[in-house]
Amino acid sequence: MNPTPLPDAQATQAYGRRLARTLLTTGAAGGVIVLLQGPLGAGKTCLVGGIAQALAIGEPITSPTFALAQHYQGQWRQQPQALVHLDLYRLEQPVAADQLFWEEEELAHEQGALLAVEWPERLSQWPQDAWHLQLHMASRGRLAVLRSP
Repeated sequence: MNPTPLPDAQATQAYGRRLARTLLTTGAAGGVIVLLQGPLGAGKTCLVGGIAQALAIGEPITSPTFALAQHYQGQWRQQPQALVHLDLYRLEQPVAADQLFWEEEELAHEQGALLAVEWPERLSQWPQDAWHLQLHMASRGRLAVLRSP
């Protein structure tokens, strides 16, 4: 899956569906963290929408910029599977971003959830066990580069 051109929203969502399968089949039993980095408009929320599709989440996925965190319940391999979507964009102070992240990470770990974090650069340090997906703007859409923990 590395690097992958994403020419449009449909390709970005399809990549999100494939990414969900990768994360959930190789992740730990206590949950998986994926850090989504890229500029405004790079497709981070669109990609989380693809992850949600893979988890059979029927409700629309919206940016949690103002709510900061959204929690969804879906399923994976006919078992309940939670998705936590976190957006740290508005948290300019690392201490605030860290606090919210660790609260949500603890909850996600307890639920065995997939935790998708937008704007991880707001954190003072990144969790070492996290996947890292960088979305770059390209001449024709975007380019996704995935790194495993």
